[in-house]
Amino acid sequence: MQGWIESLGKTVSGVLSPHGPAAVATPASYTAGDFSIHFFLQLAIILLACRCVGWLGKKLLGQPQVVGEMIAGVVLGPSLLGLAFPDLQTMIFPKETKNVLYAGAQLGVGLYMFLVGTTLRLDHFRAKARSASMVSFAGIAAPFGAAVLITPALLTVPGLFAPHVSQANATLFLGACIALTAFPMLARIINERGLADSALGTLSLTAGAFDDACSWCVLAIVLATFGGGPGVAILAIGGGLLWALIVVVAGPRLFAPLARIVEREGEMNYAVLAVILAAFCLSAFLMDLVGIHAIFGGFIIGAVMPRGLLTIEIKRKVEPLAVVLLLPMFFTYSGLNTRMDMVNSIPLLLIALGILVVSILAKGGACYLAARLSGEDNRTALGIGALMNSRGLMELIIINIGLQKGIIGPTLFAMLVLMAIVTTVMATPLFELFYGRKGRQSGELVALDGTLARVA
Repeated sequence: MQGWIESLGKTVSGVLSPHGPAAVATPASYTAGDFSIHFFLQLAIILLACRCVGWLGKKLLGQPQVVGEMIAGVVLGPSLLGLAFPDLQTMIFPKETKNVLYAGAQLGVGLYMFLVGTTLRLDHFRAKARSASMVSFAGIAAPFGAAVLITPALLTVPGLFAPHVSQANATLFLGACIALTAFPMLARIINERGLADSALGTLSLTAGAFDDACSWCVLAIVLATFGGGPGVAILAIGGGLLWALIVVVAGPRLFAPLARIVEREGEMNYAVLAVILAAFCLSAFLMDLVGIHAIFGGFIIGAVMPRGLLTIEIKRKVEPLAVVLLLPMFFTYSGLNTRMDMVNSIPLLLIALGILVVSILAKGGACYLAARLSGEDNRTALGIGALMNSRGLMELIIINIGLQKGIIGPTLFAMLVLMAIVTTVMATPLFELFYGRKGRQSGELVALDGTLARVA
């Protein structure tokens, strides 16, 4: 009996250990069953952490759920859980299982951006095309101008950029980081704040999408000089534009018969849903393949979906699973690659503060001025500037790529993580101060307990 108990204890204690044969430099490898066990445990912990931190963020700081989920991802990574309980963090999130989590993260954020695309008001876009183009241009030009000014000084600090990185590449990369608007974060904040059907929401989303696409294209150019060759940049920019053109021109006609079927039957059947999800996956695949990002493939497919009962049914059937179950994996995956303990001296803290201030002025300030010059009133321009300054975990994605490709060092990585978190946390309070509260009082915006906010 005692032997059975000892055997059971040994089995239970090793349930999270790899059970496969020995691999290179490891005594054992992970089997398919090991990946499955870890995945479900990770998902349960991610969901609980995101709900708890999101609830605390709402109650204590007035932050939307999405900001709590971003912070929860960092909490579960090496910055907090890994710092306090390194063995526990490694046991729950071993590096071998990150690829599985990455795939789920891509699906979650891609589906969410697909849903956001279905809410895009093209009439608002046409009405605000001039403002959106000016805000978008300012949101690109000013950050790259700021990068030109500060990069030479940063290159003199050891450990920020890799030794072999040229000033041109360092400038382009830093400019892309400052220019980023966290597209999925921006979209979720817009939905949670009741802006999905507003002209301001459409303007911000349109400008943010363009700025992010430009930043990814610049990143592709930088990566092309690191061994990929010019084909990397040509494929990313040319392939992305070609696919976007095909979807915009042919998409509405291809999806129109599906909309008629839904209207005739009064609901969406599984066959129609399968076709739509297959189209989403194909678009996400192609955007990922050319080197842009899957989220843009999802967004553009959603944007051309015929409005009406079709999009209502898509949201009803897809949104709860995407928002509650899949999207938190995106935040956690990025958080697992984030370290906050690298900025550990006064000079480095001052540099980090300088990067933060420059980023806020170059992005938020430039977008505010552009909105004013395009004819928007002061309150709307301030709201746009606050939203466009949010960078979130898209920033973490691009700087992770920079770290992995040897463009930046761990110290600059940590500084940019700090900038991403602070600018994202700032976005909602500043937007509410400048625009949101008065907008709800006047009836311009829906209440915060709208459908999307409840689901999120």
